[in-house]
Amino acid sequence: MTCPFCGHKEDRVIDSRESKEGDVIRRRRECLKCERRFTTYERSDEIPYMVVKRDGRREKFDRQKILEGLLRACQKRPVAMSKLAEVVDEVESIVADSAEREISTTAIGELLMDRLRALDKVAYVRFASVYRDFQDVEAFLTELKDLLHKRS
Repeated sequence: MTCPFCGHKEDRVIDSRESKEGDVIRRRRECLKCERRFTTYERSDEIPYMVVKRDGRREKFDRQKILEGLLRACQKRPVAMSKLAEVVDEVESIVADSAEREISTTAIGELLMDRLRALDKVAYVRFASVYRDFQDVEAFLTELKDLLHKRS
């Protein structure tokens, strides 16, 4: 931290306190050169991760929305809720670790389908049918054939 008085780059922290809300940390610092004290505030990164929809709209990343989509695909299937939560955690982690603040629904959908394919083939086909917006039976059959070939 640069001293606001003399510009020296080294200091020591004298006191740290968390705000009542827990979203800010207040630190009292002392410059090691001029020995004057100053206060700094630390906040967590508040820029949300945005999802870019197919039509170009942008909205905040919403893990609940992803979980709801997975739950619909896994309805009446023997897939544990804990497994679905792990999938959502994994995808959210990939999004958070990305240097980019925006990710397309296409990229998220592909991540989810890869993981669903490993969990439950029927849930995967259900999810893919909605995600890829199959317009006819031929598209659906093509996806099923691909799934069978990858299994072999």
